[in-house]
Amino acid sequence: MIAKPTQRLHPKAKKAWQIRGLVGLLFYTLLVGAYFVSRIWLTFLPWWPGLMAGGFFLFVSMISIFVFPAVRMHYWGYDIREEDIDIQSGMIVIKRVLIPMNRVQHVDLEYGPIMRHFNLASLVITTAGSNHKIPAIAQDVALELRKDIARLVYENEDDV
Repeated sequence: MIAKPTQRLHPKAKKAWQIRGLVGLLFYTLLVGAYFVSRIWLTFLPWWPGLMAGGFFLFVSMISIFVFPAVRMHYWGYDIREEDIDIQSGMIVIKRVLIPMNRVQHVDLEYGPIMRHFNLASLVITTAGSNHKIPAIAQDVALELRKDIARLVYENEDDV
């Protein structure tokens, strides 16, 4: 059994993801509400598609608010070592990515309004073939990690 990465996501990530789920629920509610309002003028529209869509969206939203954030917190993790970056992600299918430092091209920070409210950021590590994201870590930690990764990349280039 492979050991889990030691670094975990910030505890506030769960609350941020729950709020994002609530925003999705609000959007879906407006969408279903618009369907029922449109039935006022378009009387030929049946009522059952709106109810089915509403039930489906409510189910998906409840899972994205109450289940997914807790599961994501459990399975996400990362380690940044001198020679590589180890990222574990996924909920149903667990994915482990090992990125050698000499493959890192650049490191970015991302944060939207909800993440900014909780002082969280996502660290995006770009290699020649792909992008890898470590979501929901404290902004100050993300800035330090970005500097550390850049330093380690430059040290690895000097060794070559």
